[in-house]
Amino acid sequence: MDSLPPAKRRRESKDGEIEASTLSPVVIFAHGAGAPSSSDWMQRWKNMLKEALHAVDVVTFDYPYMSGKKRAPPKAEKLVEFHSNIVKETATKYPGHPVILAGKSMGSRVGCMVASMKDINVSAVVCLGYPLKGINGAVRDETLLQLTVPTMFVQGSKDGLCPLEKVEATRKKMKAPNELHVINGGDHSFKIAKKHLQANSSTQHEAEDVAVKAIAAFISRSLEG
Repeated sequence: MDSLPPAKRRRESKDGEIEASTLSPVVIFAHGAGAPSSSDWMQRWKNMLKEALHAVDVVTFDYPYMSGKKRAPPKAEKLVEFHSNIVKETATKYPGHPVILAGKSMGSRVGCMVASMKDINVSAVVCLGYPLKGINGAVRDETLLQLTVPTMFVQGSKDGLCPLEKVEATRKKMKAPNELHVINGGDHSFKIAKKHLQANSSTQHEAEDVAVKAIAAFISRSLEG
């Protein structure tokens, strides 16, 4: 798997003092509505992101509604404060390292809300299966249109919650620099049907590996810029 070049741990500043390099990112990775951070999907992507981005850490967490009796998630807006506190704690733990917010589905939407907060400083956002369409079918693009930080979308071509034509229309309206990587044949969790994989002589792993490489390239460009 291709990855970012290893981060330089220390550097010399103009006044001769040695300070922490800002090249090695820390990633805060939020889960989706239905499965916790301990799910196989989250753990697999956590490991892939850590390796590809040469991250000092990939921080995962569970939103409060996940504890105790199983229940439906609240509105995304009600999760923002908890998510933002995780971001602030992580930034304090890793001073000088650029903060990347990543999330699956709902977690990416909440992450975008957090990234737009005035007291939050992040370098980029990675949205894995952004839920652009609401339950009623309406396009929920307000949060994305408020973003100013570089944003990467990874979407399955067969994701019913985020039709590609809707993504493209939203991207054109966004203020933030943004890119889209499409996993051909992928659903909302990027799962590709066996027939599709066989027809294209590919594997699930290969498709996800290409996506992670695209994320790494995007983050590298964003940090250099």
